[in-house]
Amino acid sequence: MTEVFVGAGDIATCDPNAEATARLLDSIGGTVFTLGDHAYPLGAEAEFRQCYDPTWGRHKSRTRPTPGNHDYQQRGAGTYFEYFGVNAGLAGQGYYSFELGSWLVLSLNSYVNIPAQVTWMKNILGRSKSRCTIAYWHEPLYSSGPNPKNYAVRDLWQALYEYGAEVVLSGHDHFYERFAPQDDEGRLDSTNGIRQFIVGTGGAGLHPSMFRMPNSEVLIATFGVLKLTLFADGYDWEFVPVSGQRDNGSGRCHDPLRSAPSRQIRVHPYKALAQKLFE
Repeated sequence: MTEVFVGAGDIATCDPNAEATARLLDSIGGTVFTLGDHAYPLGAEAEFRQCYDPTWGRHKSRTRPTPGNHDYQQRGAGTYFEYFGVNAGLAGQGYYSFELGSWLVLSLNSYVNIPAQVTWMKNILGRSKSRCTIAYWHEPLYSSGPNPKNYAVRDLWQALYEYGAEVVLSGHDHFYERFAPQDDEGRLDSTNGIRQFIVGTGGAGLHPSMFRMPNSEVLIATFGVLKLTLFADGYDWEFVPVSGQRDNGSGRCHDPLRSAPSRQIRVHPYKALAQKLFE
């Protein structure tokens, strides 16, 4: 069964750019993801009502969001949780999982209790029968923009890598960037690595790149959305711009790492060595 998963982050400032990217969604079916920072600058009720709702809000019923730092300008991201309701997960947590075709999808939260999320996520991953996994949250672990490394989310990445996830999506830096598959230390791993996309291109003012991070393959500074077509054993990606450069390609899901009912965890070789030394 084929599914479409499409979206971006860093969206609405009550100017024409959010409407332009919303029009792209008008012609693309499937489930919409948002990568945080929905309404600028404060994530306030009036900004959601005036900027987000008339644009991306027309796809609200099919949107599965994650919160950003501007959403948290309101205490506890209260307006965000009120606006999206049950689709945002439990208020105060904002992380949740769902299945999309044969894929497991994890919407995580960069801003609350990372250790609790890791524990929760490992439980979900350990029980999952899905071969393929995608996760998304607002602040990227790696970026060629103003926010090059957010070590706070490294534990999320590490758990996803150990359990064989395929794709991570983030926003926060306002451009599109695609990385080659990497391990949990940021090293190229074409066999078992996670491919990261930054899609902070929903409509808020674009950021310049500061330098190029290792394993960065494509960087495009224009407004647009990322369309992922999810298959039983792989995925296609296409960055669809309002205008300008496109990016597209495909990837395969990792070889099955589990034998029901539990998944075999891939242990990093250095971790395996450390375990042996202390046995």
